[in-house]
Amino acid sequence: MTSPFATYPSLKDKTVLVTGGASGIGAEIVMAFASQGARVGFIDIDEAAATALLGRIGAGHGFARADLRDIAALRGAVADLAARLGPATVLVNNAARDDRHDWREVTPEFWDERMATNLRHQFFAIQAVAPGMIAAGGGSIINIGSNSWWEAGGGFPAYATAKSAVHGLTRTMARDLGGHRIRVNTVVPGWIMTDRQKALWVTPEAIERHRARQCLPDLIEPVHVARMVLFLASDDALMCTANNYMVEAGSI
Repeated sequence: MTSPFATYPSLKDKTVLVTGGASGIGAEIVMAFASQGARVGFIDIDEAAATALLGRIGAGHGFARADLRDIAALRGAVADLAARLGPATVLVNNAARDDRHDWREVTPEFWDERMATNLRHQFFAIQAVAPGMIAAGGGSIINIGSNSWWEAGGGFPAYATAKSAVHGLTRTMARDLGGHRIRVNTVVPGWIMTDRQKALWVTPEAIERHRARQCLPDLIEPVHVARMVLFLASDDALMCTANNYMVEAGSI
């Protein structure tokens, strides 16, 4: 069956690194790059899901296990995948967890852990891959944000704060790395219908309320985020940097 989506010849044989790539949106991103002929390395803590995904995408790709809250482990995983697949010229900072929490119960320790889970590793992944991109003459970094704070979503203040900071990280790193022809952008998903979302928070009532906030009537699937990521990684987006690319069906 012919794919209804675009093929990007510039992605063939590129080395791509995806954080949190074993499941959900990350797995869809990994599969999308593999289907374009890229060499994909991904980092995750879930070995079982990662092994299953490697079986789906075939040979020529790689997985490294790391808890991204451990920066030394993150650096080691980046180095390991670079040794096996070559230095990445595309980085997708995807890993995050949108666990719900009551603002009255947040402790300093929980706050710091949420920043480590949802924000800190993005900067240190950039720091780890940027020298290889500079040596290669350019690259594309795609940080995954969230529209949760754009639409004033409640119930997860630490998560929303971390995700809002992703946009500042994107803007400043686009300036710092732009002279090396490294582009840095943010993809902003809305409520994406991953298996985790369906298991934890999707109910008929929640879906009805959400549809009312979207301009488009259809629910957003992980593949829709992956397609935006592919575009920003490709040479079709050579002059796109320091910006937000919304995949949220016009949610308000």
